[in-house]
Order: sequence, then structure tokens, then C-alpha cells
Amino acid sequence: MAAYGLYSHIQSNRHRSIALLIGLFFLVYVLLYAGALAAEALSTNADLNTILQQAWIDFVKAAPFATIGTALWIVIAYYFHQSIIDALTGGREVARAEQPRLYNLLENLCISRGITMPKLKVIDSDALNAFATGMNAKQYSITVTTGLLNRLDDAEIEAVLGHELTHIRNGDVRMMVVAVIIAGIVSFVAELVFRLWFYNGFSVRSSRDDRKGGGALVAILIAVGLLVLAYALSFIIRLALSRSREFLADAGSVELTKNPDAMISALRKIEGRGELPGATSAVMEMCVDNPREEFGDLFDTHPSVDSRVAALVKFAGGHDPGPLALPPQADGPDAQPEANQLPPGGPWGPAAGPDGDAARDTAVPPATPDAPAQGPWGPPSDQSGGPWGPHSDR
Repeated sequence: MAAYGLYSHIQSNRHRSIALLIGLFFLVYVLLYAGALAAEALSTNADLNTILQQAWIDFVKAAPFATIGTALWIVIAYYFHQSIIDALTGGREVARAEQPRLYNLLENLCISRGITMPKLKVIDSDALNAFATGMNAKQYSITVTTGLLNRLDDAEIEAVLGHELTHIRNGDVRMMVVAVIIAGIVSFVAELVFRLWFYNGFSVRSSRDDRKGGGALVAILIAVGLLVLAYALSFIIRLALSRSREFLADAGSVELTKNPDAMISALRKIEGRGELPGATSAVMEMCVDNPREEFGDLFDTHPSVDSRVAALVKFAGGHDPGPLALPPQADGPDAQPEANQLPPGGPWGPAAGPDGDAARDTAVPPATPDAPAQGPWGPPSDQSGGPWGPHSDR
């Protein structure tokens, strides 16, 4: 199945992602050995070589259980990750009747390219963001915030939907879910071991072992180093799985919509406004934009909006309006969204044409000699037409 976007880069990215995920899975075993090494160091008074050998024996015995436990966690996450994400973010599934504008935009995109339509979910939040989740065609879903729906126009929302559809078609979503699952295991085990050490007399035991030759202390230092390495690598691998995919998804959106300017303006509106309350870092990594920053851009999970826009300008011929300042959003149940599904000016068209004509009056124009009198809805059905043409052509 062909993917949308930069095809050669997508193919190499898939291979690299598989290799990274395999490496990430083996980090679980690194953590297991580190735990076995620490346990032996804290319970025996042998020399370093003896501790290392005994830790390896413990590791071999525990490895099958670690494998089964990890596989079980992956199975649980496979079937229930969407429910977990919905619980964290407040996402709810919507149908056409609830969100006709959003539903129609996604449906048209899917029909135009023969894509199976994913489920649609909405988060009631002023944040401007969207993300895709799922492990297979039956699970795929795209979630958007109400803030995004209210602040972006139809072309921009279509670009965002195209971005998320590209993530799905390119296998990014499945890879990210698996990476987040395994990285979550690594983070959990690493934190658990650290807590057990520091809350169970680590400093007292290590100093006592140090007086008896130093083998246990060195073993513990090795175990700590392995834990830190595994934790850091799990985080870095998650970044590697995220950054390059955003450029590809932006390019795929442009290929789907044929509108690079819409993708650029959508990114500019979303920029810095995508923080989802209650969402974990793993969820934010799946979003169109992740505004969370750590140590500058060294550990950012997404490339900057500036770099993504620059790529769209250079390779897709788009135009960058620069950072956009959005007006305050109206409050209350009757507030109209900034980007309504109707054209500006109401159902009769825009308030002003591109050449600066005055706003079109919504009143019914008077009858002309060539057109019989008519009501607000045009001429009677048995007459040929009026200023808007016959009804049969509508």
C-alpha cells in the first residue's frame, strides 16, 4: 500500500523505526539485568566478578517472566490504549449529526483517495491540537479539539485531517503507540528500581559493602549506569520516532489537499496553543504540535513550527504569513466559531468580493423584467428561473 508524502524517505523511515523499536524492546532486558545486579550487590558480600556472574544467572531465570509480562502489557495496551487516552484527555466519539462540518471534511478526503475512514473524536478544550491513534484499521481514530474547530477555517482543518491521515497511512501511528507502550515499561521499571533502592537503605548497604572490598559498590554503580542509560535511550528513541514523521505528514497533507498554504496557516494558528490539559507527554508526542519544551530544542518531540513551515515553503511552494495572533475567543453557548462552516457573510456568500465590492445585501433582490416575481427562496418550482437560475440546476 503506497504511502503519501516523500516516498523514499518514508520507506527508509519505516526500516529505521523497526530497528529502533527492536532496540527499545531490548532495553527492558537491560533494566532486568541492572535490577539483578543491584539485588546481588545489596544481598551478598562477594567480589565484583562473582556478583556479575550471579546477576547473569538471575537474569537468565527472570528473562522469560519479563518477556511474558512485557508481552502481556503490550496486549493490554493494544486493545485498551484508546480508552486510556480518552480517559486522560476527555475525548468522545462523534457522528455526522453532532459534527457535520468535521465529518464531511474527513469523509471527502477519505473518499477522494479510497481511504478507510477512521473514527472521529472531539475533546472539549480551547487548545488547538489534533492527533491520531490506533493499531489497525478497526481502531484508527482522529481526535481534534473544539478550539481547533472554532479557530481554523475549513481548508485549514482539512489540512490538519490530511496530516493525521498521512500518519495513519504511513504506519506512524502504530509505531508511535508501540514505542510509547514499551518506553512506558522502561520508564516504569527504571523509576520503580530507583525508588526501591533509595527507600530501602541503599546508602547504608553500599557504604558497608565498600568497607568489605568495594565489589558491591562498583556493581551498584554499574547497575545505576545501566538504568540511567536505558531510561535516556528510551526517551531519545521516542524522539527519533516522532521528529522526522512530522515533516512527512506535513508533506502528505499537501499531497492530499493540494493546498500548502492551508497547512502553513494551520501550523501558524496552532503554534504554541496546543497544550492539552491532563495529557501525558506520550499523548502530546502524537499531536500535530507539542508545545512542551525541555532543554531548548534538544529533547523536543517535534521539530519547530518554523522549520516545518520553511520546509513547506521550500518544497511545496507555500507562503508563510509569519506567526499569527488570534483574537480572544467568544464565550458562551451561543458564541459563533471564528471559522464557521458557512462562508463569511452568511449563506448568500462573502461580505466582500476579492475586488473590494460592497457587501452583498441579504435581502431578496427585486424582480427584473426577465425574471418573474419570487420569494426569498427563488421562483416557484414550475417557473424557469430568476437571478440565481432554475431550481433544477441546484
